[in-house]
Amino acid sequence: MLQTPPAASYATSLERNAALLAALDGLLAGERDAIANMANTAALLYGMLAELNWVGFYRWIGPWPGGELVVGPFQGKPACVRIAPGRGVCGTAAASRQTQLVPDVQAFEGHIACDPASRSELVVPLVRAQRVLGVLDLDSPRPGRFAAGDAQLLEEVARRLVAGCDWPA
Repeated sequence: MLQTPPAASYATSLERNAALLAALDGLLAGERDAIANMANTAALLYGMLAELNWVGFYRWIGPWPGGELVVGPFQGKPACVRIAPGRGVCGTAAASRQTQLVPDVQAFEGHIACDPASRSELVVPLVRAQRVLGVLDLDSPRPGRFAAGDAQLLEEVARRLVAGCDWPA
């Protein structure tokens, strides 16, 4: 069992990020199942990053653009189950294939409030060969919780996860 110290135990965010990526590499080593790897990645992020109330994945189900995002492995309170492309922060990230860093979700037109305690959100699309596989979604009860460095870290997490899994056709 992989043990990682919580975020507060690291002297700098660079040390925490290096430890998080090393732990992620350890979780992905030898396991190609996407659901298993998403579950462990959500748990890892939830345990190692501070001030989060939800971390998880939405998987793209169906053809593009006719499909939708469906909740996958996560840590936190129960979540919205289905999200259409272009709807909310997750749907916007999927439709645009661009990371969405939202300092105040109340100011994001069309925000979907699965948990009213969430005040900021960071969503990274999971993309392979121009195909949207899903999104990685992080919510925080603190407005302005996420910064550009967080987006870069989570984009690297997404890149490693996409490369480390066998995804359904």
